[in-house]
Amino acid sequence: MNNMTPAATVPAPAGDSATDRPDSPYAWYALAVLILVYMFNAMDRSILSILAEDIKRTFHMPDSQLGFLHGTAFGVFYALFGYPMGRLIDRWRRTKLLAIGLALWSVMTVVCGLSSSVTQLVVSRMGVGIGEATASPAGFSLTSDWFTKKRRATALGLFIGGLYLGAGIALAIGGAIALRWELAFPQQRPFGLLGWQAAFLAVGLPGILLAVWVWTLREPRRGLSDDVVRPGETRIWSKFANDVASVIPPLTLVQAARCGMRALAYNLVAAATAGGTAWFLIQLTGDVMQWAVIGFGYYAAFSSAQSMYHRDRPTFALTWGTPTFVLAMVGFGAVSMVNIVVSFWVAPLSLRSFAIDKGTTGLILGATTAICGVAGVISGGRLSDMMLRFSQAGRLWVGIGSSLLPAPFIIVMCNTHDPWVFYGCNIPVAFLGNCWLAAGAATIQELVLPRMRGTATTTYFLASTMIGSGLGPYLVGKISAIQGSLAVGIMSGLVAVPIAATCLFLCARGVERAETTKWQRASAAGEPD
Repeated sequence: MNNMTPAATVPAPAGDSATDRPDSPYAWYALAVLILVYMFNAMDRSILSILAEDIKRTFHMPDSQLGFLHGTAFGVFYALFGYPMGRLIDRWRRTKLLAIGLALWSVMTVVCGLSSSVTQLVVSRMGVGIGEATASPAGFSLTSDWFTKKRRATALGLFIGGLYLGAGIALAIGGAIALRWELAFPQQRPFGLLGWQAAFLAVGLPGILLAVWVWTLREPRRGLSDDVVRPGETRIWSKFANDVASVIPPLTLVQAARCGMRALAYNLVAAATAGGTAWFLIQLTGDVMQWAVIGFGYYAAFSSAQSMYHRDRPTFALTWGTPTFVLAMVGFGAVSMVNIVVSFWVAPLSLRSFAIDKGTTGLILGATTAICGVAGVISGGRLSDMMLRFSQAGRLWVGIGSSLLPAPFIIVMCNTHDPWVFYGCNIPVAFLGNCWLAAGAATIQELVLPRMRGTATTTYFLASTMIGSGLGPYLVGKISAIQGSLAVGIMSGLVAVPIAATCLFLCARGVERAETTKWQRASAAGEPD
């Protein structure tokens, strides 16, 4: 069998209409709707940044707890539930699951705005993470089916661009709504809502209506852009139940035991290791919630990988079992750590450093994030498509550049006392720091088979989110609290830069072989012809 050709490929069915073909006008329409969904995904996730100082005052929170709220509480549950959601996306109707997820995270954003305690806010942020776990795998999988390889990175770049457009809008309208609400209602507030609470409601409620629109999208045939037809899945919901159980302790032990006593023994060792490490870090830092959730997350990640190994050996072989895939996860995860740190903490740093109100700050940073972030993602996607013509590793070189080039500008931002220099340096940070996203997404999609794309995306985000969101914002906040300087905390996050560059360089050396042998390796692991 030719290593570059699937064992079972057939032409698209004769019944496919022109609108059901890759790169068709309907594909671009569907992409436009997906971009809008990703905008709301980012708005509901990112609005916390411009509201962080208000929330901190309301609940008297230290920076480490703010970092936990934005990163760990959201990120761990986003990553963990992404695994069963991604598996379900590979089996069920992606458009319907995306609509359900959008409705859930929008409702939980509204709940954030109604929260009256830190506990309620933490739980609702976890709920936002669970709902948003559907967005990336569904969007990546749908886009990859709607567009052929020669346009895939560009289409993914446009899709991911919605993330930064939404983040920019969240900063702009979040700061404006909170400020105007406080000025309009200094004493008698409608329903007793503070300005930051009103901002959460303003971005959460429209998402519920958008979910209805998403429900109407047509589902493309899996493998459409690759002219691959695979048999439909059976026992979808029982498999989904097993996937959910594989990340929820103590059901993880039951799932491991069903795979044999050796698997159960390994699982218990992983649980003990995660628990012991979490206990040690709690004793060291005193931050119970942070390390309890991280310990839970890393143990559940091991359990999900173990479950995949026993229940879907071909997918495991092309993801966790492929060093190139693992290097891509860790490398792009380290890049995302810097991105997440800067995107969350830049607004609080500005508000603490300069006498500029949050409405103006949100507008400036929001415009920069929206314009430069989107331009960076799209330009990075186009550049990675161009470089792919010269080398299979071309996309990885875009990732390496995106990890290294923003660092000097971040250092200047953290040390300047001039707001114009601060906001000016944020322009290249927002542009260069986001060029890797489409390159990373396309790389992951092309290292696996079409039927595995949703699972591959969630596996990729599992690692990158556990690194980026789970550790980055908290560590910056912790160092900020210890040193008394948020700038020092942000600069400490740059430790991820050499890790990212090294992993992506090593990944680039093996990506061509990994892609050209994927069908052969999947077949050897049990993939049916």
